[in-house]
Amino acid sequence: MEQPATAVSPAWRKSSHSGNGAGSCVEVASILSEVLIRDTTDNGQGLTLGVAPAAWSHFTSRVRANRALS
Repeated sequence: MEQPATAVSPAWRKSSHSGNGAGSCVEVASILSEVLIRDTTDNGQGLTLGVAPAAWSHFTSRVRANRALS
């Protein structure tokens, strides 16, 4: 499904862990009241997952907490 011509493209940012040769590359972007997540290796042509900002914050907090335990 194409976006309307007036739609603003989200500003994607790549994970700091992307590009390590492991093939697990993720990008995120924020629009309105949603955080978008996509696979970098799809070159913007794959699926995009949208989650609430609170859910994204909870997820990233848990990842950081688990990393601290390692």
